[in-house]
This record gives sequence, structure tokens and C-alpha cells, in this order.
Amino acid sequence: MAEQTHVLFVEDDDVIREATQLALERDGFAVTAMPDGLSGLEAFRADRPDIALLDVMVPGLDGVSLCRRIRDESTVPVIMVSARADSIDVVLGLEAGADDYVTKPFDGAVLVARIRAVLRRFGHASGGATGEDAAPGVGGVLVFGDLEVDTEGMEVTRSGTPVALTPTEMRLLLEFSSAPGTVLSRDKLLERVWDYGWGGDTRVVDVHVQRLRTKIGQDRIETVRGFGYKLKA
Repeated sequence: MAEQTHVLFVEDDDVIREATQLALERDGFAVTAMPDGLSGLEAFRADRPDIALLDVMVPGLDGVSLCRRIRDESTVPVIMVSARADSIDVVLGLEAGADDYVTKPFDGAVLVARIRAVLRRFGHASGGATGEDAAPGVGGVLVFGDLEVDTEGMEVTRSGTPVALTPTEMRLLLEFSSAPGTVLSRDKLLERVWDYGWGGDTRVVDVHVQRLRTKIGQDRIETVRGFGYKLKA
């Protein structure tokens, strides 16, 4: 029997927490549900779940701060839960290191689909980079100036110094490096990196591109206004 995927769910509303836990367990997930951020952090450190589902507004340690603490220790996928789609909390959560978000009230099937999409990304970090337009490298290493992307070892260095990327950031970089100089739209990146066959919030792309820029160089990824982004060849 395959091992169950372990979800850490942090939510202070008793009804939502219990109902969501039951729904996820019916779909085959093992769930640890906690009512506040501090107990959620303790559970994360004790259990090392496969994915964390964090409500933004929880007592003790809010979801954004909890996400930041988790990201300091691990690259485990994190999905934020927000009550409003237009809330600044969505952007704050993404900037703190979250990989995706869902808004309340959410449909159980949609939540399960979103969780599975994130897990697929983390289970398959390669993005099909070919390096046909990149500077010559060795084996699976693509070279863009001082930036080297090892598409086989899933490692990135800048001027010889290792660059720590989350799996989502790595997939995003692989998409860019597979076609340097080619403009990739936000919708295309949502489809390829986030596995959104149904569309999605382009803020997820924008925040991750900005996070990636801070790690590989602000001028490495160019914004093409009205179209998307491209990696400078």
C-alpha cells in the first residue's frame, strides 16, 4: 500500500478545520490539523509533513509568519488560505515563500486538485530544459553569463556560489532557461509551472519572478510589458 501524503493544516475556525480535515482524509490524505500558528510550527517540526496548508489569519503566529518560519527550515510546499482573493495577505504569503494559495470559501474538490497540482510540481522538478539557445555547457549544465543551471542535478550557481531555490522557483527558472530570449506569458507559466489548466491568478507568477530575480540577478529576467517575461540570453 502506498504511503499516505501527510498534510499539515493550520486553521483556527473549528468548523472549517474539522470539515476540511474530514474531506482531505476521505481523499486519502493523512492530516494533522492545528488551531494556531505556534502549535502548527511545533507540529511541522515534529512530523515533517509533505505539504502545509496555512490559513493567513490564525492566532499566536499568523500564517504569513508561520510560512516564513517553515521556509527558513524547509522547501516543503506551502499553500496559503486567504478569506479574500484581493487581499494583500495573498501577496504577503507568496512573498514569504508560499507556492500557491486558495481562497475561502473553497470547494473540497478544488482544494484537493490544487494540493495535488503542487505535489506533482514538487515530485517532478524538471522542466524539460534543452538548452538549445543557451551558451555551451557541460552535460546538463546551461550557462548564462555568471549563472549556471544544472538541469540534471537540479542545482544553480551564480559566480560559482550555490543559489538556494525552492522547487517552484527551480521549475520557473527551468522554463525560462529552456527558451532564453523567448517571451513566456503569465498564462503559459501558470500552465507549465503551476499546472493550471483552468487559469489562475497571475500575481502568483509575478511574485515568484520577483523572488527569483533577487536570487539570480534583478536584470536576468526581463519584463516585456503586456506580454510576459523572458530570460536574457
